[in-house]
Amino acid sequence: EEEFKWLLQEEVHAVLRQLQDILKEASHRFALPTSGSGGAVKQENFVLSTSGTDQVKGVMTLQGDALCQADVNLKMPRNNQLLHFAFREDKQWKLQQIQDARNHVNQAIYLLMNRDVNYQFKTGLEVLKLMDAVMLQLSRARNRLTTPATLTLPEIASSGLTKMFTPTLPPDILVNFYINLNKLCLTVYQLHMLQPSTTKNFKPAGGSVLHNPGAMFEFGSQRYEVSHVHKVECVVPWLNDALVFFTVSLQLCQQLKDKISVFSSYWNYRPY
Repeated sequence: EEEFKWLLQEEVHAVLRQLQDILKEASHRFALPTSGSGGAVKQENFVLSTSGTDQVKGVMTLQGDALCQADVNLKMPRNNQLLHFAFREDKQWKLQQIQDARNHVNQAIYLLMNRDVNYQFKTGLEVLKLMDAVMLQLSRARNRLTTPATLTLPEIASSGLTKMFTPTLPPDILVNFYINLNKLCLTVYQLHMLQPSTTKNFKPAGGSVLHNPGAMFEFGSQRYEVSHVHKVECVVPWLNDALVFFTVSLQLCQQLKDKISVFSSYWNYRPY
């Protein structure tokens, strides 16, 4: 009983402080100014390319959760013609995955801090509920970075991203940016227009993170088939840090839950 009391009064608070420190570090990695701090977010440049091919190269400028500049060079396979596209100066592309992940981290921090300094936990169940709530937010934060959205090709074609470039993207080119784990990814789809007289069996592709050559879709009144897919990516070091912090925090939460559960099962099953 004394041990369990010590666990509730001392060790739980020590773990909560440790979790707060780790998650504040994670939150800082997202490099967005907190409201009222007024500090500008630093810009970071990344070169996206694939080893062994120079078909597509992209230079991206990331500022917090926004791509504020993007330069894309595309070598067309048919004639080796080089196309160059860049974001219009008045445009930025929000990476919703980063924004959502940071919001979940901040929600976890709020749950950990949302009690009086002298607050004492009275039951193991109370701690378990808190750990479950924190772990839910951390799992959601991690999932936002590790699980990119599945999109249909018409959704990519109609997204605001296609209207952000100068010169305007030709109708046979689609682009998509997303986060996958610790990487910033750019996918370029080259399309082939299907003629109305084509004998190909038209079967529209469903939602996917990455569509393969041969995928078909209809947009406007025109039918298309994906002829080439180019995916380039680069590691964003601070996303890597954030994912490590999430893993360590989830382990700490689980360890505390396990200790509480051991004591709780002892109280439930001890002989009288």
